[in-house]
Amino acid sequence: MRDLTEAQVAAGHSVGIVCDSTTGGDFEEGLFENMKDSLALGIHRTPMQRHVGPGDLASAWRTFKIIKELRPDVLHGHGAKGGTYARLFGSLLRVSRSRVARLYSPHGGSLHYDETTTTGTLFFALERFMARFTDCLLFVSDYERRTYRKKVGEPPIPNRLIHNGLRAAEFEPVRTERNAADLLYIGMMRDLKGPDIFIDALVLAGRQLGRPLTAVMVGDGDDLPRYHAQVKRLGLDGHVRFLPPMPARSAFALAELVVVPSRAEAMPYIVLETLAAGKAMIATAVGGIPEIFGAGSPALIRPDPHELGDRVSEALADPKAYRRLMPNIADLRARFGVDVMAAEIETAYFAALGRRHSS
Repeated sequence: MRDLTEAQVAAGHSVGIVCDSTTGGDFEEGLFENMKDSLALGIHRTPMQRHVGPGDLASAWRTFKIIKELRPDVLHGHGAKGGTYARLFGSLLRVSRSRVARLYSPHGGSLHYDETTTTGTLFFALERFMARFTDCLLFVSDYERRTYRKKVGEPPIPNRLIHNGLRAAEFEPVRTERNAADLLYIGMMRDLKGPDIFIDALVLAGRQLGRPLTAVMVGDGDDLPRYHAQVKRLGLDGHVRFLPPMPARSAFALAELVVVPSRAEAMPYIVLETLAAGKAMIATAVGGIPEIFGAGSPALIRPDPHELGDRVSEALADPKAYRRLMPNIADLRARFGVDVMAAEIETAYFAALGRRHSS
């Protein structure tokens, strides 16, 4: 969101952000602080719970009042909750003859549900219903688009595949510090992202290599105490260092090999950032991650601690050979540059505005 916002401001657009105020910490607050002076429509944070619940009514009303006052030309909702708000409130504004384009980017969320369950059936029925209030769907990965078609159905509205993009500075290599750890995990501390898989694999790979491995785990989340306990239970005290959230490029310098052990993903920025920084990595073949590496890449594994342990031992046994397996940086820049992403999203905005104007 930050990269897209900066690109849109540079293109001369007036941009604002409306988002949840209950998640994030000091690191995220710093990002907002650095952005606020450049956003003509400001940053507006209000409580928005992740799951559906009684608090949604109050949250929706607060969010609607903010958007009504801003009177934007474009409402671009990210994720299930943001997408619902953007499309409903954009439709309400159109009732009062405001010209608003309503776009939605699914980011996992409700798409992770099993379509055979009651919950999944309900959410996908709601997605089909909400299509009538949507001018365009923007997918960040082909995986998401295929999942949407399978679980929700063929979109009856325009839709585009636009991959996430990185700034030019993020394609500069990051030098690894002296005495760096063997492995780095960076992300939310929740089971969906696989920190428990990472910790178990640390033990397994250490046994194969005949030495204890060291690791840095960067991030925060409700499940963090469980991972502390897992490290202690496995006798890894002194070998695993937990650190609070920090800029990804600062974290990359702390270890030789980056691991993304997620059980589910859409199109994770951390994978793009890691490869753009010239770091070697292992990632699970979930969501849109294979679209970055290419199908069949030896860097991809299943979210399984034994498989991860095997790959870690191979990578650390011959780091130079493993590094040669990473995607070409020039190819990544051409496919995943922020300039490419911003230009394609801008085209989608104007196309949606043109449809609304003509109708």
